[in-house]
Amino acid sequence: MLRTIGVDSMDELIARTVPAAIRMSQPLDLPEPMSEAAYLRFLKEVSLKNEVFKNYIGQGYYDNNTPSVILRNIFENPGWYTQYTPYQAEIAQGRLESLLNYQTMVCDLTALPIANASLLDEATAAAEAMTMFFHTVNKGDHIERPKFFVDEEIFPQTLDVLITRGTPLNIEIVKGDYKTAQIDNSYFGAIVQYPNDKGSVEDYRAFIEAVHAAGAYVAMATDLLALTLLKAPGELGADAALGNSQRFGVPLGYGGPHAAFFAVKDEFKRSIPGRIIGISVDAAGNRALRMALQTREQHIKREKATSNICTAQALLANMAAMYAVYHGPNGLTDIAKRVSVLTHTLADALREYGYTLHSETFFDTLVVNVKDAAVIREKAEAAKINFRYFENSNQVGVSLDETVTLSDLADILSIFSVTEDPVAFGIEDDKVLYNIPTPLVRTSEFLSQEVFNKHHSETQMMRYIKMLENKDLSLNTSMISLGSCTMKLNAATEMMPLSWAHWGKMHPFVPVKQAGGYAQIVKELSDYLCQITAFDACSLQPNSGAQGEYAGLLTIRAYHESRGDAHRNVILIPISAHGTNPASAVMVGYKVVVVKALENGYVDVADLKAKAGQHKDNLAGIMITYPSTYGIYEESIKDITDIIHQNGGQVYMDGANMNAQVGLTAPGLIGADVCHLNLHKTFAIPHGGGGPGMGPICVKAHLAQFLPGHVDTPAGTKQHAVSAAPFGSASILLISYAYIRMLGAAGAKAATEYAILNANYMKARLEKDYEILYSGSNSTCAHEFIVDLRPFKKTAEIEAEDVAKRLQDYGFHAPTMSFPVPGTIMIEPTESEDLGELDRFCDAMLGIRAEIRAVEEGTADKKDNALKNAPHTQAEVITSNWNHAYTREQAAFPLPYVHANKFWPAVKRVNNTVGDRNLICVCEPTESYMEAEA
Repeated sequence: MLRTIGVDSMDELIARTVPAAIRMSQPLDLPEPMSEAAYLRFLKEVSLKNEVFKNYIGQGYYDNNTPSVILRNIFENPGWYTQYTPYQAEIAQGRLESLLNYQTMVCDLTALPIANASLLDEATAAAEAMTMFFHTVNKGDHIERPKFFVDEEIFPQTLDVLITRGTPLNIEIVKGDYKTAQIDNSYFGAIVQYPNDKGSVEDYRAFIEAVHAAGAYVAMATDLLALTLLKAPGELGADAALGNSQRFGVPLGYGGPHAAFFAVKDEFKRSIPGRIIGISVDAAGNRALRMALQTREQHIKREKATSNICTAQALLANMAAMYAVYHGPNGLTDIAKRVSVLTHTLADALREYGYTLHSETFFDTLVVNVKDAAVIREKAEAAKINFRYFENSNQVGVSLDETVTLSDLADILSIFSVTEDPVAFGIEDDKVLYNIPTPLVRTSEFLSQEVFNKHHSETQMMRYIKMLENKDLSLNTSMISLGSCTMKLNAATEMMPLSWAHWGKMHPFVPVKQAGGYAQIVKELSDYLCQITAFDACSLQPNSGAQGEYAGLLTIRAYHESRGDAHRNVILIPISAHGTNPASAVMVGYKVVVVKALENGYVDVADLKAKAGQHKDNLAGIMITYPSTYGIYEESIKDITDIIHQNGGQVYMDGANMNAQVGLTAPGLIGADVCHLNLHKTFAIPHGGGGPGMGPICVKAHLAQFLPGHVDTPAGTKQHAVSAAPFGSASILLISYAYIRMLGAAGAKAATEYAILNANYMKARLEKDYEILYSGSNSTCAHEFIVDLRPFKKTAEIEAEDVAKRLQDYGFHAPTMSFPVPGTIMIEPTESEDLGELDRFCDAMLGIRAEIRAVEEGTADKKDNALKNAPHTQAEVITSNWNHAYTREQAAFPLPYVHANKFWPAVKRVNNTVGDRNLICVCEPTESYMEAEA
């Protein structure tokens, strides 16, 4: 590999690639590496520091039973957790169908016509609803209606995030009782909880009508399981419904990852945040799924994007969808009825004991008025039971879930019993809906589509999941060389502990003393990340890369405000930046000023200096990626950070390319003040088909006090939260922790070196046949490089999309296409791929170049060729009606290696235009299947 590149050693390659001025002088101070077996033994001991109590805390998080068939075949299956976001729809039809099922489930249960394929958590989903309403009502910069009403009985963590997100946009949060609220034309929207924070089931219809009469919109935060029994938000008149789908088979995991659901009326389909899966057709006219309305994606809208949502929670959305598929409408209703019957039984018994309840209407949650909550708490915790305790109140919350047994009910009652006698209670099934007001009892059908009514045995379910998996190309098939996405190995040993009960059964709001295992992981991982980045403090709360960007900018904003510099609101962003960068800046209330790039891809330092000087009085900072998005270590990076500091700004570094820094250099050495880290890239958390992600931020000491806080951990910083749980998607922090502990300092550095080696090897193999855009001063690249495909449009009418689709026939997922430069592909092999796989990919690219050359030379037809018709499906290749100017073998088996492991695209090239003109984002009704069969 080194000979191919033209260097004599790895040291020489690194010296040529990474500028000496930013190189680390000392090795990372990390623990010695551990073997896989030793690590698993060690982590088992750490896990036992978490005390698994029976949790009745509720507050949006509930224990549940993950069906084993879903646990084994999705949650623990690399065929599902190593998929990438479905940008290449032809090789993603399986997860697209599952996400379509998810959207259908959400639309049916909420009775709203449009749903996305998940958001990050309930609190941030509520914030997305608020900002969606805000931008719909307030056009342009002039805010005529600044107020947003929040009912006082909303989950406290949701209110916290609403305040965070509303403040920079000058949204005025008005908290109050919906029954007495006076909504006028100064309000743009409102949000209520259903059932509410105290468990009460309220009829919001009159309130919703009053809000609509004032020209404003209403969002309802709700519970999918409750909606099997309660009248749906859409039926009550709500404009949006949102919540957490966690109780549909997803482990608690100390707060995540969980998929938030989000559904809206049709009028919001062009402004709904996140991704929508839609139904279109392929080139042969067959049904094909795709991500719809992709022009809403941030890399196109940039600073005009109303949301920076980039990562969804696809893996967890798929688990929730499969939970609904497995149980079906009747099964879900039975689970909900059982929970409600047990809650009603508990309520009756408590009343017999002489207790009064906060509300006589409820689904699964009771708030009990007691004489001394401290006495109840002491008895409960002695019995390894957690209730919810309200601050400065003698009220105790008890939320039941599907795992509760009759024995559990007896244990709960024994805590409230005032005698030593054994508790006794009776259960009457016909009680089920007495606790739900008759006008709010659901009468409408849901989940009548065929998919929710045919896979109820384990055999059927296992085969359905496998059928979908077979349609998707994942890392267990071949390399996924997506530039800037870092699709590396997600090692089995890193993943296994996520299924352990001592990690998965932890509620995010348990007393800190019960979560000693998580406390150790959080502390040590924070320390390791600070060591790797050369920073002083860390917040693990942001639960996506885009969330990390936002949190980092909020930290800078709070710092400036603390110094009396609230007027500093200009952020400089290079033209090559990720699309989420300008979107995040706007969400923080900043004005984006774009910095030019030079012909060689470097930031134009002269332009930067001029603009920093021009805006020095109002400069908040810069958002910069390093190595650059063009795959280059710019020697001028320290000059860039110095210019910003000299003009009073702070330096935010996007950690997307951290895989080219670890052990060699660090953001803190380069001059950054804050950096977010994509743990789902550099630190081995799997992408899961488009999420989970984690985006913690590390900062210099002067910013530490401005890191995100949380209502559940008031001893932290004084800032509000950016996510629903204190440590975001806490359970998957274990993966990054394992990655660092098993590699150690030398291994982490070696991973970076091999990522650079692999990229430069592939560049050397391809550069004689393709033009490579941008190189460092010594003609090397960082961990990724850009291949220019634009010349072929002139010479052969071949476009980047044709190359991307043709790679599918060779058994590969396309690299990142048309980012950061339109008409190009960006290749990042990571350190995880061996020489054989690198060569197979290079052989595929060279084979495609030969096919392009054939078009250029006229030996292949310009219209009817293997690239223009790619990808080729199995059904197409075996048909007797083959009319192409090239052979079936060239179409399906273009190189000998393909025979050994052929991956067939499920559909031909998907028609994006048809899908956007006819947006269909739910499963077809059962009648359509019947008509097709007829």
